[in-house]
Amino acid sequence: MIKLPGAGSGTIVLCLSMLLAACSSPPVQRGDSGGIPRTVQDGAPAYFRDVSQIPDAVPVPHQGPFKASPYTVLGRSYVPIQDGRNYRETGLASWYGTKFHGQLTANGEQYDLYGMTAAHKTLPLPSYVRVTNLDNQRSIIVRVNDRGPFHSDRIIDLSYAGAVKLGFAERGTARVRVEGIDPVVWQQQNGNRAVAGSPAPVSVPAPNPTARAAALEGGLYLQLGAFSSDQAAEQLRSRVQGMVQTPVFVSPVQVDSRTLHRVRLGPLDSHDEAQQLMERLRLANLGSPTLVSAH
Repeated sequence: MIKLPGAGSGTIVLCLSMLLAACSSPPVQRGDSGGIPRTVQDGAPAYFRDVSQIPDAVPVPHQGPFKASPYTVLGRSYVPIQDGRNYRETGLASWYGTKFHGQLTANGEQYDLYGMTAAHKTLPLPSYVRVTNLDNQRSIIVRVNDRGPFHSDRIIDLSYAGAVKLGFAERGTARVRVEGIDPVVWQQQNGNRAVAGSPAPVSVPAPNPTARAAALEGGLYLQLGAFSSDQAAEQLRSRVQGMVQTPVFVSPVQVDSRTLHRVRLGPLDSHDEAQQLMERLRLANLGSPTLVSAH
């Protein structure tokens, strides 16, 4: 047990096991995301959840500007790099959990301790990296959407789920190798080449009658990606369908001399519903859906 001076004549008693379980992030707002100060001790959630089935982040080409502006934390200035695809570094990884769960990241997204995400001091936001635990050779892919860790001896802060999957959540830190990923190259190598979709009408059968009827009704849809591989498209369709009640279907379309298999979700009743689903899918690391119309 460790006792620290407290207010008045009392003392604050902290269990050593709790200190070891926490990721020991600095008591400041992460990156430059803003928000209220947090005073609770960081650590793992109080309830158990099996994270082994949480999928890795899927590298998706980013549309729009990256966040890579210089910033200052704890009196130290950082200058992010503009391209993280060739980034390589070996060093210590830590993790952060309950203290920041639900708070905004430096990228303006909501931190989910069960998401496959990470914080990095200088990689552009967002970017994707492969993190390998050098002690057990376990490897994961995460989406970098936050700033940190602001300890000089650590190179990356993983989500709680990422640390569990790499096998060092209880220990707190691990020596890792971090490798930047080019989403376009990654998808080509994995047969999942995503292409910006066309809002043309859907006129082909979907995998089941319910999805087919939805596809023909018209209205608003979310396009989750377009793939040269029908197996890759079906894999994404199945994964997303397990998360939502709205029908998810695969729609082949001819582009020049090749067939692309578009994965779409809908129809949706309103733009508000579309925005809610887009946020949910993004937090699940399933890319950045595009709002399209069947007309």
